[in-house]
Amino acid sequence: MQAGKNAAAAAKEAAGNVAATAKAGMDKTKATAQEKAERMTAHNPMEKEMATQRKEEKIQHAEINKQEVHEQNAAAKEAARLGGPGGVAGHPTGGMTDHVISGAVGSHPIGAGTGTGTTTGHNPLTGGTHTTTGHGTGGRFL
Repeated sequence: MQAGKNAAAAAKEAAGNVAATAKAGMDKTKATAQEKAERMTAHNPMEKEMATQRKEEKIQHAEINKQEVHEQNAAAKEAARLGGPGGVAGHPTGGMTDHVISGAVGSHPIGAGTGTGTTTGHNPLTGGTHTTTGHGTGGRFL
């Protein structure tokens, strides 16, 4: 039974770490894109430098958040290994098990809430009945 709890805790830690890493990656990419946009609209070198500094701060913040989540997840796994939120006498864990997936990114079922209202896409190059661009095979593709 304990092995199952340890395996579950390890899986939760891994999932939380993957989610935290993915979120950090997205935050870093967003910071870089914002910096590029700000540099393009900047009117002088000082504004460009400020945009670069903001990007670097956001990247550092994302990395710090990721490391904090990794540490929380490791503590939660250790708490589970020691027997739950209270741990073993003399080894308080602070009940960190609730924070295992604190870096998780929200998800939705595949195909739900995509906003398209349809389940399949239309390719105008296939010559279907809805071709409006004049491109396609005219339905004679072999």
